[in-house]
This record gives sequence, C-alpha cells and structure tokens, in this order.
Amino acid sequence: MQQKEDNLKDVISHAKEYGFVFPSSEIYDGLSATYDYGQLGAELKNNIKSYWWKSMVQMHENIVGIDAAIFMHPTTWKASGHVDAFNDPLIDNKDSKKRYRADVLIEEHMEKYNQKIEKDVAKGKKRFGDDFDEVQFLATNPNVLRNKAKIDDIRERMRVVMEADDMEGIYTLIMDLGIVCPISGTKNWTEVRQFNLMFSTELGSVAGDASKIYLRPETAQGIFVNYLNVQKTGRMKIPFGIAQIGKAFRNEIVARQFIFRMREFEQMEMQFFVRPGEEMKWYEYWKEARMKWHQALGLGEENYRFHDHIKLAHYANAAADIEFNFPMGFKELEGIHSRTDFDLKQHEAHSTKKLQYFDPELNESYVPYVVETSIGLDRMFLAVLSTSYKMEDLEDGKQRAVLSLPPALAPYKVAVMPLLRRDGLPEKAREVLDLLKYDFNCSYDEKDAAGKRYRRQDAIGTPYCIMIDHQTLEDNTVTIRDRDTMGQERVAIDELNTIIGKKVSMKALLKG
Repeated sequence: MQQKEDNLKDVISHAKEYGFVFPSSEIYDGLSATYDYGQLGAELKNNIKSYWWKSMVQMHENIVGIDAAIFMHPTTWKASGHVDAFNDPLIDNKDSKKRYRADVLIEEHMEKYNQKIEKDVAKGKKRFGDDFDEVQFLATNPNVLRNKAKIDDIRERMRVVMEADDMEGIYTLIMDLGIVCPISGTKNWTEVRQFNLMFSTELGSVAGDASKIYLRPETAQGIFVNYLNVQKTGRMKIPFGIAQIGKAFRNEIVARQFIFRMREFEQMEMQFFVRPGEEMKWYEYWKEARMKWHQALGLGEENYRFHDHIKLAHYANAAADIEFNFPMGFKELEGIHSRTDFDLKQHEAHSTKKLQYFDPELNESYVPYVVETSIGLDRMFLAVLSTSYKMEDLEDGKQRAVLSLPPALAPYKVAVMPLLRRDGLPEKAREVLDLLKYDFNCSYDEKDAAGKRYRRQDAIGTPYCIMIDHQTLEDNTVTIRDRDTMGQERVAIDELNTIIGKKVSMKALLKG
C-alpha cells in the first residue's frame, strides 16, 4: 500500500508540473479539497467527456442529452429526499482532530482482509506456477476462508447498523474492530453523528427561509424534472434515456485523496426510463455495458470489479458500483442503480403535476421506473492519469516519465518539431502543422535538443511526434515517432493524416 501511496504523490507532482491539475487559489495557500484543471487537464477532461457523450448519446438513438441549471426550486430537494436523508455518518479522532466517514473506515478495514487474500493467491501462483488452481485455492485454503469469514461477518454487522441508521451501533463496530485513525494511530474516537452534505445559499438580496436554495448535490434531479418535457418534445418511446454532464456540490469530508473526493465535482449521468417490472433486465444490461465502456480504454481488466451496495439508498431496489484500483486501493468509480419510480412519484406528489407516460403498446399510463448510470468525471480523470503514469528504464541507463494515455484521450495527438530553428525547417514544420491542425489537436515544439523534446512529449502523453529535417525539404517525408514503442519511421507528409487518425480516433473505442 505504501508503494501505491507514493505513486499517488508522484502523480500529483507530475499533474502539477505539466499543467494537468493545480491546487485551487494556490497563491492564497489554496482551498481545501478544490482543484483547478490546467491547460492539459482541461483537454484530457474534455476528451473523457466526449468519449462518454458519444458512446451514450451518439451511439444510442433512444438516448438524448440535456444541460439543466445548477440552481433548482428548493422543493426539488425536499421531494428527492436530500433535505431529510442526504447524510453521511461522521466520526472525529480527538488526537488528530481529523474527521472521517465512519462507513468508509469500516470498508477500508474490510479491504485489508481482501488484500491478505490477494497476497495468499499471489504466493500460490508463485509456488505452483501453471499448476495453480485459483478457484480451488479460494474455496479450500484455510487462511483465505478465515479472512473471507471475517469480511462476511463485518459486512453483515455493517449492513444491520447502516440500514437502521444506528449511529451508536456503527461506533461500537468501529471500536470492536480496533480501527485506528490513519493519522494519529489512536482509537480515541468521538461518537458517530449524521451530517447533511448539501450546500445552501440565498436567492436574491433578502436573506431568510423563503429565499434559501441549494447548490445541487447531484445532476439526476435536473433530468427527472425535465423528463416529460424531453419525452414530449423528442417524441421519445420507452425505453429511452436522458444524459447529462454537469457540476455538483457536496460538503464532503476529505481524506487526502487528491481529486477523488472534492466539494465541487463533475458528474456524467444517464437516467434510463423503462416499464415497471423490466428494471432488473435493464439494470443488468447497463452493468455489463458500462463495464465494457471502461475496459475498452485498455487500463487493465484486473483494475475493475463490481461491488454490490451493503446499504441501499432510499430510492433504490438494486445498486452496484464499478470499483477501480486507484492508488488508494479499490474505490467507487461509477454507480449503476435501479431507482424504481421513487423520484418521479415524489416529484408528482410535491409538484401536483402528472409525470406519467402513456404506453401505446400497452394502452395504459404509468410512472416509468428508472435505471441510472452515474460516473464521477474527476474520478475517471484520476483513474486514467494514475494508471497511465509510468517511470521507464531505458537502454542507455536513463529513465523517462511517460503518460501512456489512451491515444483518443490524449490532450495533444501529435507534436510537430523542426530539427533546427534555421534553414527553412521551422517554416516547413508550420506547413505540416497547418495541414494537421484541422483534424487533430497539435503541439508545436522547437526548443531544446530533439531528445529533450521527445521526453517532454512523452511526459504529457502525446502519441506521435513528427520531426521535420533537411530531407523533408527534398522529398516531403518526415520522421514519425511512436510514444509507446519509441520506434521511428520515415513516411510521406501526405500519409500523416491517415497514420495518426488510425491510432487516435475514438471510433475504435466506441466500437469496442
């Protein structure tokens, strides 16, 4: 785990040094749990958004996108349950003065037993090689069975106290498990308390209860209150989906995890409206579809796993997370939830407006059920960045930092470089740049020796570098260098669009 934590520190340092992520308001010593995306971070973030939007909206004729306002009528949040039930169980350590989510402390304790199981499996593989039967090992090994039993016991106890909102029971479980503060190493805990996560503000110039509104804690409600508008104007037939990318705000308790958990963050959500009784079929469909979307990026199938919720949210009858192996261990990346008809019925009751759908095939009206897919864009950014960052040993004994980003997501697709800043080479390089920039986001780099420039582009994840030299002036060929293999070949300028396009196109991702 220490090695992974060090990896996170390296990623944070790299992200700042190369213009991906900066601490917010840094000249004023920063603001806790807020970050700004730099020039390359903004590009990477936009490319992730584009991949999600194209796969969700462009690839599905029955899914459309909207962009709802951040401010909503305050009754929206009463109807959705956020005013009364959007709470986290929090606990403070008296020695470190740090505050934690109690449920996360327990989940991280369970994860330690998971890691012990993984270590035992790794030892078995090393000892028996190709003869190792992992399935049988997991089913029979005494150490594995003992650790599995501990996980099952903790999970069941946690489920009981969480479902009952039993704060005293959660505290007792933490004490029974001997969980210590990661900072102080002590068990000197306060009692567990509920804490509402919504930010409130005042609308207009006069303060008071009548003008109190909230910054939205999720983007989903903007979809639900517009569901009938979209359905009617778009002549949508069930099943259909509404997608949205937007900012959300939660007064989170932060545990030093960079952009993984922030108070201002961005979500990519899709609400899929289905017939009552068909929600579980679509729930399973979207679980599989979303996992395929992630795995198409090539970040390693072993880095993903499903995790079924121990405690279901008040609106759900089924819920699972796609967890990713971040530098902090396996954590939630995306949630797939069967939200039933809770939201639409609540908005019907509080607004007194009918939100029913007339199904011509069944010749009846009903309030649709909803299956949700919800992914944190900032978490997705961290997953891509942390997995792509590598320090590689080279044949000459030196090292290079490389971001092996999925080419379709890379901020720059190609860097154009003149070998020298004379002899007409910069002018020719500018011609090549002008040829490519209509199709690809390009970087122009003429400072320093060629090797240094290659290293710089490797460090920001540029898939291709194109070198313009004296031979280019003679025969219109250039040297193209691949980021991942560092291999170089001579190609005609006329072929560049095709060669680069094959590698960096989002088409392959979308087909995958």
